[in-house]
Amino acid sequence: MAQNKAPYLINLQSIGAVENGYISIAQSPEIPFQAKRIYWTYYTPEGVIRGHHAHKNLNQVIIAVHGCIIFNIENVNGDKSRFVLDHPSKGLFIPPMHWRTIELFKDSVLLCLASEEYIEKDYIRNYDEFKKNK
Repeated sequence: MAQNKAPYLINLQSIGAVENGYISIAQSPEIPFQAKRIYWTYYTPEGVIRGHHAHKNLNQVIIAVHGCIIFNIENVNGDKSRFVLDHPSKGLFIPPMHWRTIELFKDSVLLCLASEEYIEKDYIRNYDEFKKNK
């Protein structure tokens, strides 16, 4: 069940100027799937660590549309990586079978583009169960 793909940062196209503002664009080919679900989190109290799960089949691209968000990610082999999302033109691709913890800083807004609709059975919420998928 382990996946060969690794998480990576995506530089999203941005257009605009200081005097008028900017637009960042999340589209193909930067986003490697068609989004079937889009959601966002906000008003998360500082110091709360979210995530604590992996997905069996779901692909995601995460964007910090405001503030700073840190992702600590681990694959089933124990390889760990850390990603800092601190600009709305930066996205993080997370393939299936990667455990994540998420730290959102004050006033952060996390936007998620997901490859599938919500399916509870796709979640692995127990770390020990996740590690058994090696």
